[in-house]
Amino acid sequence: MAGTPMKERPLSPHLQVYKPMLTMMMSIVHRITGAGLYFGMALFVWWLFAAAHSASYFDFVQGFIGSWFGRLVLLGFTWALVHHALGGLRHLVWDTGRGFDLKLIEVLAKANLIGSLALTLVIWIVAYAVR
Repeated sequence: MAGTPMKERPLSPHLQVYKPMLTMMMSIVHRITGAGLYFGMALFVWWLFAAAHSASYFDFVQGFIGSWFGRLVLLGFTWALVHHALGGLRHLVWDTGRGFDLKLIEVLAKANLIGSLALTLVIWIVAYAVR
């Protein structure tokens, strides 16, 4: 209405209001890894397209993926995939109504982080051993 002063509305708390906690950071990282996996699949599709296109184009793509930068991207993609999967399992446990004890929530968050790093390392060690 014209002429009536606007009433100040309360602002929602933002990230800078909260003290960063491991579970909050894990939630943010879970969303980031999900987005990263979405865009990282473009590399997989590019690789499949190259395999279907021609041997020379496949060699080109394989050369990029086999470079130090390509392997670094693949390492990050592997970690994101494992981290996101473990986070999904954690959420699946919560969907059953279990695991809401505050100490257990913290343990699961730490296990997700440590487990994703360890499993990524194991996957890469096995991949290089088989190669």
